[in-house]
Amino acid sequence: MGVRISPPVQKQIRMTKVVNYITDAFEELKSNVTWLPWSEVQRLTIIVAIFTVVFALATWGVDEVFRKAISGFFNLIKG
Repeated sequence: MGVRISPPVQKQIRMTKVVNYITDAFEELKSNVTWLPWSEVQRLTIIVAIFTVVFALATWGVDEVFRKAISGFFNLIKG
């Protein structure tokens, strides 16, 4: 049989683990991550935004082609 821990103590232990995890994550970001220069971040953000718009337009275009094809197919069947 194991040792029983009361529920409030269990919650406190869990919260301590969460706080420690968040603290460690921020420390890792401050000390071990190499951050890009701000100008590079802006350039890459613009590239991602442009790619997102192009990809959305391509998806819309394919959706329109399939919509028209399926509509035509059902109109053909309907007679």
